[in-house]
Amino acid sequence: MVTEKRKDYLDWDETFIQLCNIIALRSKDPNTQNGSCIVNDRNIIIGLGYNGFPKGCSDDELPWDREGGFCDMKYAYVVHAEANAVFNANADVSGSRIYCNLFPCNECAKIIIQKGIKEIIYTSDKYHDNDVWVASRKLFDLAGVKYREYIAKNELILKKK
Repeated sequence: MVTEKRKDYLDWDETFIQLCNIIALRSKDPNTQNGSCIVNDRNIIIGLGYNGFPKGCSDDELPWDREGGFCDMKYAYVVHAEANAVFNANADVSGSRIYCNLFPCNECAKIIIQKGIKEIIYTSDKYHDNDVWVASRKLFDLAGVKYREYIAKNELILKKK
């Protein structure tokens, strides 16, 4: 008979990062799948999002290209996971934490700050030195929004490619 609780359970950070990995699989982007999860101070999920085109815009009529003229690239049309998580939230996100696969860009940083999200937990900052992400960190620092990289304590069930 077992008399002690299990020791290898997921902590909250691992749980929410796993959810980011799962919701990212909804993305139809052939290059980047990003997920985001917003939780309140009681660890209740209040928003999920992944990167994709706006509602009502056909995935077959807009480009997924990463190069070309502005209107020929996905960047003109894709809504980022962090923004979608805020837009999809079913409660006030003020004071909450947002988990995401990629460090948020400057546009998402503005949304995060304006909505009062207080902490960002991310798994990758691969664009760290690009101006968009330098600006993002500057905005977060000025607004007092904390951010930290998540380092897995256990092997993640789903790993990002």
